[in-house]
Amino acid sequence: MAYPGYGAPAAFCPPMFTPPAASDPMWGFFTAVAGQDGEVDAEELQTCLTQSGFSGSYTPFSLDTCRIMISMLDKDYSGKMGFGEFKELFTALNGWKQNFMAFDRDRSGTVERHEMIQAISAMGYQVSPRVLDVMVKRYSRRGRIYFDDYVACCVKLRALTDNFRRRDMMQQGRVTFLYDDFILCTMAV
Repeated sequence: MAYPGYGAPAAFCPPMFTPPAASDPMWGFFTAVAGQDGEVDAEELQTCLTQSGFSGSYTPFSLDTCRIMISMLDKDYSGKMGFGEFKELFTALNGWKQNFMAFDRDRSGTVERHEMIQAISAMGYQVSPRVLDVMVKRYSRRGRIYFDDYVACCVKLRALTDNFRRRDMMQQGRVTFLYDDFILCTMAV
């Protein structure tokens, strides 16, 4: 007695399972960039972003910015990104680039303090004038924030906000950190 499907001609066999990632258009891009370990490190990300022309006419991303982009999504602290993290990063980068371009009204390739206030607000963040001053001082060169530095600032803001929100269970705007936890949150980005 034959069991259904057993010994059936090849035409009737179900197709091989294809990993969901393989059908994603980003998969080919990811595999071309990822090292032999199947993950993307900071150097590979920098090469990828430079070769893809993602930064357009802006200065290519620094290695430091690439490191903090990875650390924003690096849940296991490996210093590398898998495919899901890679896709999430590109989604965030596209949003930040659109936001940057929307507020760089004079097309100088930079945003200034008043444009930065608007850009941060458009992303849904509300920071005090004191925090904004610190951000501008940290990420600007002579009062102008270039795209690479803008992305670094956005990464830091997102990562710190995400870490804070995960701990603010009551949504009260305050949390208690143990020293090691605080260091991990700030050093990871």
